[in-house]
Amino acid sequence: MTDLCDRSAVELRALMRRREISPVELLDSCLARIEAVNPKLNAVVALDAPAARAAAEAAEALFRVGDGVHPLTGLPVGVKDLNETKGLRTTFGSPLFAEHVPAADAGVVRRLRAAGGIVAAKTNTPEFGAGANTDNAVYGFTGNPFDPMKTCAGSSGGSAVALATSMLPLCNGSDLGGSLRTPAAFCGVVGLRPTPGLVAKSAPAIPTAPLSVEGPMGRSVADLALLLSGLAGADPDDPYSRPLETAPLADLQPVDLGQLKVAVSEDLGFAPVDDEIRSLFRARLAGFRHLFRDVQNRDPEMAEANRVFEVLRSIGFLAAHLEKVERHPDKVGANVANNVKLGLTFTARDVAWASKRHGEIARDFTGLMEEVDLLIAPGASAKPFAKGESYPAEINGKPLDTYIHWVAISYGLTLTGHPVLCLPCGLDADGMPFGLQIVGRRWDERRLLSIGAALEAALAAVPGCARPLPDLARLMT
Repeated sequence: MTDLCDRSAVELRALMRRREISPVELLDSCLARIEAVNPKLNAVVALDAPAARAAAEAAEALFRVGDGVHPLTGLPVGVKDLNETKGLRTTFGSPLFAEHVPAADAGVVRRLRAAGGIVAAKTNTPEFGAGANTDNAVYGFTGNPFDPMKTCAGSSGGSAVALATSMLPLCNGSDLGGSLRTPAAFCGVVGLRPTPGLVAKSAPAIPTAPLSVEGPMGRSVADLALLLSGLAGADPDDPYSRPLETAPLADLQPVDLGQLKVAVSEDLGFAPVDDEIRSLFRARLAGFRHLFRDVQNRDPEMAEANRVFEVLRSIGFLAAHLEKVERHPDKVGANVANNVKLGLTFTARDVAWASKRHGEIARDFTGLMEEVDLLIAPGASAKPFAKGESYPAEINGKPLDTYIHWVAISYGLTLTGHPVLCLPCGLDADGMPFGLQIVGRRWDERRLLSIGAALEAALAAVPGCARPLPDLARLMT
């Protein structure tokens, strides 16, 4: 099955500019796919088709006159339900906001619209993004497009599923401890956790602690780069943000992979990783390591990363959600409430230690990245599990410390402040997607994405390493 909505965002943009297709035709194709597939997956949770069609008609008029066309003009975009959208229901996955219709857009949504994107739908997320499984009391579970009874991970699960099934050509996500990367790995799409500040956040709870970032998701590196060009930019509310460099982020340059020096780590030296994931990572790496000039097994220095992330993450939850938990304890879910309670147990000494150790981890990693071009690690520590489970209770028979310990392979990289690209790399033995994390140098997303595009093209020719596609016909039955 190949419909208009299945084409890449880059191709669709070119077709609309040549007026070979119209934005209205593209939107109709996306809406038809949503109607056919979403009932089984529950990825799209709020939709205003009339408003989207009006925006598509306005975009069509721009193409007719050839003036006022922007990078994303005419392209439908899915917005994670953590970002407020003017006139379109935004719940944050919380009963407290079940009927909330914002009067204004969040900053990231304003930039999307300014770049010409058509905000067509909201995508599902766990309550306030807390949890690595996409489920909430407002909308329920989102299933994996390769097996709807398994998790798509979280918290950007709705966006990953909408992309994998071509319900939408582009979607945004956000990432604290892997919220964008793990869904990308579990659903066979591409995601980028950018350098903090590249995509400005609107009024972050703790502006000086940039662990959580906004980022783009797509079906290819080129599509993702196109979306990033519309998302990136400065905002006075975000002290880490800064104006864009002169070179467009979507202007990817040819890269000779054979000139690159690469570090490889199965577990970052500390993260629990399922033995099957380790074996598969080694096998996939064996199929493409010849593409690089030099590949070395090298773990970054991340001692005590679990404790550092636990403290800093909980303090963030305190800042963002303490008042909600105190005022409405019956309407706040366990993930959010427990993180707030945990944050209240930490002392100023704990926070000072975690902040200091965080700086040490980040500096050590910067030193490593001065010696190599990339670090490659598995996209996730575990395989997709049943969607009714909040998290895997154990890995390799060993109980996990906390409900987020299974994403340590992701949150360890969060602490480094470096950009991380998640690339699909075939299927596992159960027919579920497998992904890679590709880490680049800070503030050099253009270089990382150029490398990612070259690696993506090379992997497509390596047996078992191409981007997998779900069986859409089975999802429509």
